Amino acid sequence: MRPSVLRVFGALAATVTLSGCGYFDSRNAHKAQFEMVGMTSYDVQACAGLPGSTKKLNDTTEIWQYDGTQSTPTISSDSGLIPAQSIISIYQSAFGGGGTTCRMVLRLDHDRVSEVHYTGNDDEYIGTDGICSIITRGCARQRESTMHRVNAGPFGPVSAFHPPATPPQSSSATYSDQSGKYVPQFSKDKTQAVIQPAK
Repeated sequence: MRPSVLRVFGALAATVTLSGCGYFDSRNAHKAQFEMVGMTSYDVQACAGLPGSTKKLNDTTEIWQYDGTQSTPTISSDSGLIPAQSIISIYQSAFGGGGTTCRMVLRLDHDRVSEVHYTGNDDEYIGTDGICSIITRGCARQRESTMHRVNAGPFGPVSAFHPPATPPQSSSATYSDQSGKYVPQFSKDKTQAVIQPAK
């Protein structure tokens, strides 16, 4: 075979391997954490559906939760020359992966998404939060007008291995009337209360 044919075959094999292990799912989930910031609540519901639960924090701030579940393919037993199930079990115990559930938590500030978090057993074999792409898939495939566009090329801000930094939040979305008047004071004096009135 010619070297160029080998390169193409190698690139295709790497793409198939990474996609089967969750690399692209993780990138898509983390890309959604960039792109969903700024969306209106109407657009979120149009592409992701109705939230499973909501909590109104104050007149301008709400928390919405979406849950998703995905079964992972399993190999029933080791057979033949390659003990595949044993290798997968060893990998999972050392590195994690093989998750099945995701909870997406949105903070809405003045009826717009201000941050997106994922929680749960949501890691696939390569990357983090890959299972969460099942929740954001509707928004990723058919974009809404209020979504933020992000350059997610191979050198863009999106990574399969860590979520993006949380954007700064407004004080009304972060603090209640009580917590705005009190702040943590960390000191070596173990008799002092950690939460003290703001000065």
